[in-house]
Amino acid sequence: MAKFAKWIGGGLGWAFFGPIGGLLGFAIGSVIDSTRIHSGRSVSSTTRGDFTVSLMVLIAAVLKADGKVLQSELNFVKSYFLKAFGMEASVEAIQMLRDLIKKDIPVEAVSDQIKTHLDYSSRLQLLHFLFGIADADGEIHRSELNVIGNIARHLGISQKDYDSIKSMFYKQGNIDAAYKILEIDKTATDEDVKKAYRKMALKYHPDKVSYLGEDVQTSAKEKFQKLNEAYEKIKTERGMA
Repeated sequence: MAKFAKWIGGGLGWAFFGPIGGLLGFAIGSVIDSTRIHSGRSVSSTTRGDFTVSLMVLIAAVLKADGKVLQSELNFVKSYFLKAFGMEASVEAIQMLRDLIKKDIPVEAVSDQIKTHLDYSSRLQLLHFLFGIADADGEIHRSELNVIGNIARHLGISQKDYDSIKSMFYKQGNIDAAYKILEIDKTATDEDVKKAYRKMALKYHPDKVSYLGEDVQTSAKEKFQKLNEAYEKIKTERGMA
């Protein structure tokens, strides 16, 4: 994996250790000379590489959930990695993903490790990407939902935030989903709607994950756009200015 060191963004910190490091040992071992391991820094610091390999492991867990890996799901992942890391590195990423799928993934232990070291905004972004993969074939299956729910609980994601992100993948035009995205009830006043939007806009703002690189920040803009669409839908329904 000649491009692996560049692909993970210049090094690994805390993800080199614990259950994630164990799962990635086969890949890390082949590039140990060219990949910088930040063993001298605080393991609480997160590198772009830490986020990327955490995402890879969780992707594998979701892909395995229903017992089959669909081409539509792989295409979704390929598209993201192609935009994020370039052709050569994305090919290696998919190969690494195929190797991970063959392994037994301790989902709860991996998620607990991520929760310990990754900030909340970045964990929300991981969750959003996992729902995107599950929905790649146009339907989120119960088995996938169960795995993502288990991941979310161990990532420390609140139930409201989980429901908010899940609702972003409902069919367009669903007004109930729009309210869930803003984490409010239909009984909320117009002023409550505006306050909820401002609160969620801060929570989901792409700048929250800017330290993880432009590709992650770009992906976060999709989540932010879903929030804006939900807000506009509610405003239209209510005739709000």
